[in-house]
Order: sequence, then C-alpha cells, then structure tokens
Amino acid sequence: MKAVIARAATYVVVAILVAGALYELPQLPEKRPAEELLSARRQRIADIPLAMLRERIDTLASGESLRGVFARGGVTAVLTEQALKSLTIINPGRVRAGMPVVFRTPQTDSAPTEIVLQLAIDRLLHLKRDGEIWTESEERLPWTTDTIAVGGSIASTLYEAMDSSAKAVLPAGARQQLTWSLADVFEYKIDMSRDLQPGDAFRVLVERSSSSSGAVRVGRILAATFTLSGTELQAIRYASQSVRGDFFDQTGKSMRAAFLRAPLEFRRISSTFGGRFHPILGVWKQHKGTDYAAAFGTPVRAIGDGVVIRASWGNGYGNMLDIRHRNGFVTRYGHLRGFASGVHAGSRVTIGQTVAYVGATGLATGPHLHFEVLVDGVQRDPRTALRDRSGDPVPASERQDFDRLRAQILATLESRAATAPTGLAAR
Repeated sequence: MKAVIARAATYVVVAILVAGALYELPQLPEKRPAEELLSARRQRIADIPLAMLRERIDTLASGESLRGVFARGGVTAVLTEQALKSLTIINPGRVRAGMPVVFRTPQTDSAPTEIVLQLAIDRLLHLKRDGEIWTESEERLPWTTDTIAVGGSIASTLYEAMDSSAKAVLPAGARQQLTWSLADVFEYKIDMSRDLQPGDAFRVLVERSSSSSGAVRVGRILAATFTLSGTELQAIRYASQSVRGDFFDQTGKSMRAAFLRAPLEFRRISSTFGGRFHPILGVWKQHKGTDYAAAFGTPVRAIGDGVVIRASWGNGYGNMLDIRHRNGFVTRYGHLRGFASGVHAGSRVTIGQTVAYVGATGLATGPHLHFEVLVDGVQRDPRTALRDRSGDPVPASERQDFDRLRAQILATLESRAATAPTGLAAR
C-alpha cells in the first residue's frame, strides 16, 4: 500500500514539473498573412526620416527607358529588373520624356530605397524597396481652388499684357494658358493678332487651382471683358438650355457666331490687308487678304460651315482651298502644304474643322497661310467682312436668369479687381 502511495506521489510531482516546464516555454508566433507582412515592411520604410535620406532629382530623357534613368540614380541592374516587374499602375515601356524622377537613398545604403515618378502634375508613383522587394503606390496630390481677377492694358500684344499683369498670381505656364483660353472665348469676335490696339484693355475672372506641391493651373473662365477703342465687349459664362455656346455677351447673344475670326489657333500676322511689296514678284501690288506666319504643318481650320468648291493647285497661291459658306461668302486658303484627309471638291466641312496644313507652295518665301474672304465674288478685308456676325440670343424664358447671373458675376469681377495691387489681379 505504501508503495502505491509513493508511486502516485511521484506521478503527481512529475506532472507538476512538466506543466511548469511547458508554461515557461516561449509561445510560437502565429502565422501572419502576406498583407500584414507587406504593410509592416512599408511602415519600416516610411519610418526612415527624410533628413536621413540623400535625394537625387533627375529627368527621363527623350528616347530613354526607365532602366537608363534608374542606372543614373544608383539602382543596380538586378534591383531595376525587380522594380520594373513590380510595376502594374503604368507600362514601363510607355513613359513620357521629361518626366521628373526622384531617388531617395538612406545614408547607410548605396542603393535607393524609394523612387518617385511624377506621372502628371498631380499624380505621383512611389516605388519603395525592402531588400530586393519593391512595392508600388499611387499618390494623388490635392488641389485647392479659388477665383482670381486679372486685368491689364495692351501695349504691344495680349501675351505681353498678360505676362506683366498676372505675374504676381500665376506662373509663366499658367499665364500663357490663360492667354490662349481668353483668346478662345473671344475667337468669334476678336482676332487677337490684328484687332487689338495700344490702350485697349482686358479683365478676366478665372478659377485657379493650387496643389500641395506648389503647382498652379488655371481652370474655367467665368467672365471676361475687352475694351477696344473705348467700346466694351463682355463675355459671361452661361449654360443655356437651348442656345449653343458657353459664353454670351452683354446683350444676351451667344459668343458663338457663324464665323471664327481667324483660320489658325496660333495667330501671328506677317502682313495685313492692303498694299505691300511682293517679295517674289518684286513689284507693288494689292494684297487681297491676310498672311498668318506659322510653322510648317500648322493645322488650318475652316472658319465656318461650308462646302469645298476647290482643293487643288492655284498657281501663285500654290495648293489652294476655297470653301463656300452661306450668304455669298467664300473663304480662300493659300500656300498650303497639303489638304486634310477627306477634304476635296464637294466635301462638307464644319466650323473649326482642320481642312489643310500651313506650307510654302506657290509664290511664297517661307511657311505661312494666305487667307482671303470673298463676298459675292469680291475680295473683302477679313477684318471688316467678319466683324459683326452675332450668335443666337438667350431665349426669353431664360433671360431673367441670365441677367441675374451676369449682374452677380460682373460684381465679383469688379470687387476682385478693386482689391488687387494696382487693380490687376486678386485672390
């Protein structure tokens, strides 16, 4: 009996010792899912302070691949292959030249642990490395939008006036874009290359967006005015339910008229209607039209809806295009390099459609477009022939809404301009 009790006591002691040993054993870690490990890896990379990183900024050269710019940034061939394989947001074989690329390298490492590709002004692609494993993520930079008023007086060109008057509130690229947008608003009413005179003035109310990186871009024009030789022309953005066009003048008529004022989007004039010394014939002769200096291949647009009545060689005109419009109007385009696809005698064209390309055929010393307007078969100065072509008016059912909006938006333009330094631009 005593032996049985002793044996039982021994078993109890052993059991207690085993339990204690098991209690003291370290707990094995649970298996972590791949997503959690990846998140932890990203966090370790993100925890490196920027102050401890060397930063190199480069640009993707024309015709260069990502491999080339990565090599300059200190990425080895092996790491480059791994990085390119990890890309799913973009096609590494189709990236734009001029794209900024940033390499960030820790002080204790010879290869970057982060590469930032600036895909767009507000879009970044981050490649982050842990060992030989890269992870990608996309970042969209936030934009804040406000409204500014810009105004100035013409001394020589609209470009010069905009550049000087908006310098405090817009960078150079945005000033140029605003100039183009303003010209587009008035393209049915004003040829910015020919109609502006010293002393004329403009004002424009426009949306401005700024990103957290300091980038600035211009958005919609809400209203604009031009004062030409003392007469003011207004353009108010208004969404009519029945009349085409985004802008309407102070009388409620659409700014979208039957004809554009110029056949080129880039309007640089080398000669105007009237007498000139012909550079090839060497004699004074009446120049029945206007010459627009432009680079070879610049698209030429139809200034109105019509039917092509000639698209062929025209002796001194070189390749020549004639388009018949309503009410006895014919427009003529000369010295063309060639005609757009589908443009031939009998084809119909619409306003703004590309119909040909600038060249130097016929009696031309260099690339330019010769443009004429004929009314009932008689050559007319395009500046006067196309001057007073108004669009459709806002219908009576919308007139009260338009007048209310016009009053509000012009009051905003006045107040913003009044609070700006020198009355030119304001937040």
